[in-house]
Amino acid sequence: MDTTFYLSLFQQAVDKLDKRLLNQRQLQVETGVWLDSVVLRIHKQHWANNPDAKPQTGPAIFFSIWINNADIKEHKLFYNIHALKLRKLNGYALTSRKFADDFREQFKSLEHNWPNVSTEFGPQTLMQGWKIVNLDFPTEDILKIANKFIEIEILIENLLINGKVKLNSN
Repeated sequence: MDTTFYLSLFQQAVDKLDKRLLNQRQLQVETGVWLDSVVLRIHKQHWANNPDAKPQTGPAIFFSIWINNADIKEHKLFYNIHALKLRKLNGYALTSRKFADDFREQFKSLEHNWPNVSTEFGPQTLMQGWKIVNLDFPTEDILKIANKFIEIEILIENLLINGKVKLNSN
């Protein structure tokens, strides 16, 4: 895989995202090569104990779009939302299974907007899907999928608000 080529295409998609909207929603976007894949990741600082970890391994919630050698052979671009080790996410009292169930219940009415999506995973993968793309120029597909996530990030935010640890006022 020509990682430089795909990193460039992923970055072109990032450059087309609405910066004002990203700032307003406090979303951070980054690209890189992690786990043998070219990746675009979207997250918020408070969605992770160590938000700058690459790849994310500790308690965290993030959205990813990626491609790797196997995907290239099938002309597929993959995406998912991970929710890792939520019981240990600082500032929240969450369980992964309940969070996943609650997210999936809210996501049901939106599934039809996501190509080849499934929620039939364990609680660490809230949803995952893929799209057939033109590998010479998948930028518009990357952009569309990223924008779809930006539209639904409020689902995660609302679930986190409900799980926020209340501080004692003693």
